[in-house]
Amino acid sequence: MAINILVTEDESIVRKDIERCLEQLGYNIIASADNGEKAIELALKHKPDLCLMDIMIKGDMNGIAAAEEIKRNLDVPIIFLTAYADESTLAQAKMAEPHGYILKPFKDADIQSAVEMALHKHGKEKELKQEAEFLRSLTEHNSNADIIFVKNRSRLMHIKHDDLLFVEALKDYVVIHTRKESYTIHSTMKEIERKLSDRRFVRVHRSYIVNLNAIESIKYSNIIMEDMEKEIPVGGSYKEALASRINLL
Repeated sequence: MAINILVTEDESIVRKDIERCLEQLGYNIIASADNGEKAIELALKHKPDLCLMDIMIKGDMNGIAAAEEIKRNLDVPIIFLTAYADESTLAQAKMAEPHGYILKPFKDADIQSAVEMALHKHGKEKELKQEAEFLRSLTEHNSNADIIFVKNRSRLMHIKHDDLLFVEALKDYVVIHTRKESYTIHSTMKEIERKLSDRRFVRVHRSYIVNLNAIESIKYSNIIMEDMEKEIPVGGSYKEALASRINLL
């Protein structure tokens, strides 16, 4: 399927040169504009796969403002065209989060590399977003399910509650320790505590959640887990919660 591109450039000679280059590369010019207002109108109408946008275009709206408006309505990568590489212009352009820049004067190879990189980057971003939404849908369905999923590289690893020994906080991440392996994920202890609502799990420290069934022994204010030498501290404010969950004979 051909990639549809919207070109916005107010210099007709430059615009035609860009269109020629893109067509030779196999892309389809779905529409072209010479001002920001028209670019927005055409983008919303045709929903292109990519927008090439000159920053300094005629009219009341420059290319940066037009790009921001387009991105508010469409998930589309934008490449800026500009003859200006000063810090002020680039700082403004960055606010629109473009997928690339092409500095004038440019060669066909500049357009080719910028377009290919922008499409590749945007494709990866969409994959990550879809994956995140899929993971979220799995975890939101039932926090009491007997199986949880943990992302490990490009796979979802399923973990039974009985195999989960303890969870450890690590700055902006948490480490899920199982009988076989440990997994580091981007989350918070509060979120993990909510998802591990099963009564076999209890928070014993601001940095630790343990599986009660996997406790081997308790020594003073430390917990020793099965199959592990690591001692887990019990925080003062969590002692009462732990005591209420164990039976002492």
